[in-house]
Amino acid sequence: MEDFLKLALTRESCRNFSEKIVEIEDIKKCVEAARIAPSAYNEQPWHFYIIGENKLEDVSSNLQAFTKKAGGFIVVFEKPASIPVKITNTIKSQDFTKIDIGIAAAHICLMATNMGISNCILGIFNEKKLKENLNIDNKDRIRLVIALGYSETKTKEKRRKELEQISTVLE
Repeated sequence: MEDFLKLALTRESCRNFSEKIVEIEDIKKCVEAARIAPSAYNEQPWHFYIIGENKLEDVSSNLQAFTKKAGGFIVVFEKPASIPVKITNTIKSQDFTKIDIGIAAAHICLMATNMGISNCILGIFNEKKLKENLNIDNKDRIRLVIALGYSETKTKEKRRKELEQISTVLE
């Protein structure tokens, strides 16, 4: 447990990447961690595009300026939900697909951090232009882009609410 808490404390959204490239095999290991993430009905409602050195500019040109120095990206697509998941989503008034993608993204980021790779989850981008730049004719939605690289700065101390502010113990 202590090792996981140490890992969680180390992970942060990097905005100071060096220009060092992240090896494709290392990005694949991060996606492997996402592949085994839990999802409703084991639906795995995602598809990942692993972006290597030759396509970095095609992605970063559609993102915030700090990503220009990122050494790799993972573009996360949402796959349409199956009928059982759609029914459950409707009954529960809950969209499990987006929750599942969030869990998978967390697995990616924690795996990357464990490997010494800094990362940042991005939700603001020009989806149409990003697909065009990558020559992707995928009708599915891009939900996230995860920038990967190596930080030029040390991890900062996290500022978070105290446990008592975010939880209630019922005994």
